[in-house]
Amino acid sequence: MADWLTATVVENKQWNDRLHSLRLDIDYPEFKPGQFTRLALEIDGEIVSRPFSLVNSPDTRPLDFYFIEVLDGRLSTRLAKLKAGDEIFVAPKAAGLLTLDQLAEGKHLYLLSTGTGIGPFLSILNTTEVWQQFEKVILVHAVRHQNELTYQDNINAITTAHQDQFIYVPFVSREEMPDALSGRIPQAVEDGRFEQRTGLKINAEDSQVMLCGNPDMVLETMDVLINTHGLKKHSRRDPGQISIEKYW
Repeated sequence: MADWLTATVVENKQWNDRLHSLRLDIDYPEFKPGQFTRLALEIDGEIVSRPFSLVNSPDTRPLDFYFIEVLDGRLSTRLAKLKAGDEIFVAPKAAGLLTLDQLAEGKHLYLLSTGTGIGPFLSILNTTEVWQQFEKVILVHAVRHQNELTYQDNINAITTAHQDQFIYVPFVSREEMPDALSGRIPQAVEDGRFEQRTGLKINAEDSQVMLCGNPDMVLETMDVLINTHGLKKHSRRDPGQISIEKYW
């Protein structure tokens, strides 16, 4: 297993019937907040791996991976059964461009996520750099049911520590929840409900937007931001305002 590091499970926290946070003890190389790596298990004599974002910040341990157990998923169903003391393989290098050092200048950073896509954004929010780089940071977490709004202790701590800079906007689409927006992210951005909630205007001069989660949300929200707010996709060669991660 020269291409893999071996980690020990510290905790397998189950948030609800399908959502888990797998915490691992490992001497892991340096990574950037917002990056992902691969987790793997040997299944029927074969190493099966998938990419997962690092939820913890680079200076904290254990490593934290947030995942959903997929029905009949070859790897996720086995990850869900891991217990403290079990071993798992971790790729020795993190990757991905959903990082602060890739962004162009801006005043407001929007972190728009669905489901487990909140993971890399929590890693970013638990650093000092993001609060030095932006005047306002807006975290959006869109889910179907309110029991999927996880990591609330962490989010509450961020709110307390950065109350003048941080705005948290939950979306719940399939039940009513006080203080949560209903529906989906792209529609709320398009019809103005999102800007009304934050009190900020999304524009090319002030805004940087990161998108992570359901691929349909990512593509639809990017389309709305381009067509109704004048933003464009960011790249090193052609700086813009919209950054996305594709590892599905």
